[in-house]
Amino acid sequence: MSETTIKIHTETKSGLDQFREYKNESYDEVIKKVIYIANTSKTNPKLSKETIESIEKARKRMKEGNFITEAEAKKRLGF
Repeated sequence: MSETTIKIHTETKSGLDQFREYKNESYDEVIKKVIYIANTSKTNPKLSKETIESIEKARKRMKEGNFITEAEAKKRLGF
């Protein structure tokens, strides 16, 4: 997979930051998520709304500290 650099306005970056579900989520992941939501909203508006609501709920849980770390998840799953 090749990579590229793009220039975006500070406000655009701030907007993308609002879609991050966790601190280390890459901008590539965030942009893919936004593209998925945009495409889904065209083909299935109801599903798109559910996706957005799920993301918002997850962001709220994370801000409240209601999540487990990757290490804890691995421990629980026996990895």
